[in-house]
Amino acid sequence: MRGQPGEVVQPNADIASKYAEIMGVSKSNIENGRLYAFIEEWMGTPYKFGGLDKDGVDCSGLAFLLEQQVYGITIPRMTSKQINVIKRKYEEELKEGDLVFFDFDGKQFSHVGVYLQNGYVVHASSRRGVIIVKLRDPSLYKYFSRAGSIDEVSVSTN
Repeated sequence: MRGQPGEVVQPNADIASKYAEIMGVSKSNIENGRLYAFIEEWMGTPYKFGGLDKDGVDCSGLAFLLEQQVYGITIPRMTSKQINVIKRKYEEELKEGDLVFFDFDGKQFSHVGVYLQNGYVVHASSRRGVIIVKLRDPSLYKYFSRAGSIDEVSVSTN
């Protein structure tokens, strides 16, 4: 990955085309080369509870690694702690890099993804591994519970 965490670098043209098509946006909307290179690298990695490498990663591990490697922000490792470092936002206010939480299996904030753009989220699905899906996909959206941007003040005190 080119550049330093937190630095926005031009995306590889093939990667920009691929993700523009997946999310139904113009190629010019794919601006954060580090983000899409990270996703490309992790796409399809199987889900593994507690995992933090290419053999398997869980949802909070993916969010943890993405925020650290793409944005240079170290958030807590566990979903239950990640929820405490966001500034809550309404869905229509979401921006790239914001965290999106879901209540699976009746447990509050048991799953996390990272918002991309145009209503799309990258997350580690327990069945399909690392994938990009529409937040409003009916099978996922019914579990949507909270979202927000990372509050760097909360991160440094947690």
